[in-house]
This record gives sequence, C-alpha cells and structure tokens, in this order.
Amino acid sequence: MGCDDGTVAMLLPYQGHPEITDETPRAKSIVKEPKTTPALRERGMTFQSVMNRAQRVEYDEFYTRYEDVEKELSMYDKRVWENKTVFCNCDDAVGKDENTTSAFALYFIKNFQALKLKKLICTHYSGQIDLFGQGAAGYIYTKTGFKAIGKYERLKDYNGSFDHPLSVEILENEADIVCTNPSFSRAVDYWKLLIGSGKKFLIISNISNIVTKSYIGFFKNGKVWPGYNRVDNYINPKRELVRAAGSWYTNLKIENRDRCGLLKIVPLKQIPDKYIKYDDSGMLLVDQGFIPSDYKNPFGVSARPILNGVLELGYELIEAGEYYPYIEGQKKFARVLIRKRAG
Repeated sequence: MGCDDGTVAMLLPYQGHPEITDETPRAKSIVKEPKTTPALRERGMTFQSVMNRAQRVEYDEFYTRYEDVEKELSMYDKRVWENKTVFCNCDDAVGKDENTTSAFALYFIKNFQALKLKKLICTHYSGQIDLFGQGAAGYIYTKTGFKAIGKYERLKDYNGSFDHPLSVEILENEADIVCTNPSFSRAVDYWKLLIGSGKKFLIISNISNIVTKSYIGFFKNGKVWPGYNRVDNYINPKRELVRAAGSWYTNLKIENRDRCGLLKIVPLKQIPDKYIKYDDSGMLLVDQGFIPSDYKNPFGVSARPILNGVLELGYELIEAGEYYPYIEGQKKFARVLIRKRAG
C-alpha cells in the first residue's frame, strides 16, 4: 500500500502476533465482574445526570465487548456484507487470542465465510495506552479470503491512527463498510472524516452526540441514525468492566426497531402533567418517552426518544444545534427541537 505523499512505504518484519484462524476457539474471559450496581434511583441519579457524565468522559481507552458487537451486527441482513471490504480503523488489533484482539476484528474473522466478505482490513494504533499488548508500532492487518492467512504490515512512520494519510487512503479507496469504536474524545474529527467519505458504517459513539451541536446536523440531514442497541459496558486496560453511555450509529438500513415501542405517542392532553414543562420562552418540553401526536409547534426532547427512533415515526429535527431550556432563569440540560412532519 502506498502513502499519499507518493513515497514508498517500507515493510518491516512483523513478529509476536500469531494469526487467529477462523477455527481458533475464543479464549475464556478474564474480565473482573463488578459488584451489583444499584438502580439509578437508588444511587440518587437520573438519566440526565448520566448524560452529563457521558459528556465529560475523558479517559476513554476502552475495549468493546465481543457480545455487544455480535448482538448489534446480527440484527442486519447478511447480504449487507456480501462481497464487501470491511475496514476497522480505530485500534482494531489482531493478536493470538480474544484478549489481544479487538472484538470487531474477532467478529469479522470468525464470520468471514458466513458474511461472504471480500476483504477485512484492521489497523492497530500506536498510542500511549497499548490496549491489546501489541507493542508501540502501528500496523495494518489484511485478510483477503476465508481460507487466506491474514497478513500484517508494519510500515515506517505509520501510527495506525484513523486520520493518518494511509488510513484515509484505505478508507477512500478500499473500504465499503466501516465498523469500529472510535475514541469518544476524538469523535468529532472521526465523524467528519467518516461521513465525509460517503462510506457505509456501523460505529459506537456517545449517546449525547444526538443533542450536541457538532453532530446534530448529521441527524437532521439524514446522514446517520441510531443503530439497534445501546452499549453501556466496556473493558478497560486493567480488564475491568466499566460503564460509559454509548450507542450504535449507522447509515445502514434499520428494520423493525424494537425500541420504537418504548415511545408513547399520544395527544398532548393525555401526557401526565409531571412529564410536561414549558420553559421561560414558552417552549414545550416532554419527558419519559412521551411524544405529543397533535402538537404542531416545535418541542424539546432529550436524546432518548431519538435513540428510540422517533425520527422514523413522522417527526423531524428542526435545528442543527443544541437547545438549552431555561426554567425560572436556570439553565437546564441540552435538548433537541423536533416537530411533526407536515402531511
């Protein structure tokens, strides 16, 4: 693979990371299970406080769990993947077993034949945190067929970052579908690059993106929508289970979204008073999944109804920015403004 600047990439010998074949059994998990977590109410927390915390996540070097990848990807028609090149471009290492391999890479290696993939390309990032014990140098792993042994390329000056020129070249010229978990702290840059490429994708990102100015325009313009599932559990470098509020996002077709059933679309007068507020400007705010079916003006909702698919049920975003309601002069948690589509 060449570099964008026209120089020839130098191939260095890759050692210490045996190939995972499609027949390799998954290693037994060594994850340390957390203590039973009390309900939000028992901890004196609300969904709003969880959202606030999600927006403040800074140390976000987490593993995605295999079961979360498997749960989401199994929801899509297998024909989506047929004869496609899948690119996993956010530290998706391939090592000797489950504990040294990204869950995304592991899933596609094990299901290469079932999905009828054409090619799998994964990159390992040479960051300060070595999640997979793969060493400090970035590399590219490529598998070109079910029976083919994957190849490792360790290239001079290649750090494995999603925005390295070589990674961008692969994205633009080889990838058909991108599937990975970008760092929450670099998600703004990642989304711009990915969505700008025009490629199909299925990624994990923060649930608060839906109510954040940097992302709302993508949802408003139909460039992205929520996947089927939330992702709240991850593994940190110490192999401990940790929580962070994430969701799948995609531009692949969604069918029969179960979470739409969590929405309560009823006439405004049927919504309990405790779930209705009007802010200082007179804007209607609704909570707990209630959506007024007969209200023609814009109204504010949290991230949850968007995640649950309200935009698929005759409603639309009307502004590409956060809306911060003020009640009795006090700034409240960010919302987005939606309204019922005309006709």
